[in-house]
Amino acid sequence: MPAQLEPGVLYVSEEFETAAHLCACGCGSKVRTPLGPTEWQFTNHPQGPSLRPSIGNWQRPCKSHYWIDRGKVEWSTEWTPEQIAAGRAAEERRREHYYAELYPDRWWVRVWRWLKSMMSS
Repeated sequence: MPAQLEPGVLYVSEEFETAAHLCACGCGSKVRTPLGPTEWQFTNHPQGPSLRPSIGNWQRPCKSHYWIDRGKVEWSTEWTPEQIAAGRAAEERRREHYYAELYPDRWWVRVWRWLKSMMSS
């Protein structure tokens, strides 16, 4: 990734499975999105790039929320703190399910689940 990102450009490194861009709202924040089966998906269409799921900049002052679809930014609504927490929990469940399916008999998967249950208690 270049040190200086240009507005309106989505930078993608397939080698390092990551994408980066400047926040679409214009605040100048760098947004980095990991790419992979449990993270964001990058698709390059003839009309332009797409990144799924949406980008929610909940930790930034702008709190912008948008989609990058075929080279265009599509704005979405700002989420409430409850929606953000629910979205994060759903992401974690998808990751857990993906890795449990990938490595069902691995002892460390069971240990990880047990540790997570102890920390959330």
